[in-house]
Amino acid sequence: MDMLAVGWGQAIITFLFVITCILLILVVLLQKGRGGGLAGAFGGAGGYSAFGAKTGDVFTWITVGLTGMFVLMAVLGNYAFVPSPTESPKPPVVQPENGAQPTQPAA
Repeated sequence: MDMLAVGWGQAIITFLFVITCILLILVVLLQKGRGGGLAGAFGGAGGYSAFGAKTGDVFTWITVGLTGMFVLMAVLGNYAFVPSPTESPKPPVVQPENGAQPTQPAA
């Protein structure tokens, strides 16, 4: 089987996974800053709570939804890209030069 050959299901999951990643990056970059970063989470500069004052912000809910979609696509991709079980390859047949019957190599 060719390594680059993918089925329709794998192609759809890959496409959705990449789109979800791009949208998640864009939504995170569009969000406004909420304080002193990591220092603000530990009581330093700003006095904001660790999760910010507006946890119900639209971008926050979009981020949560896209993160859930990201995890779902990752799990589905894990099942979609598992190699199909194939029969174990048979050992090659040894062809003797003197015209005798071919033999199977000892396993």
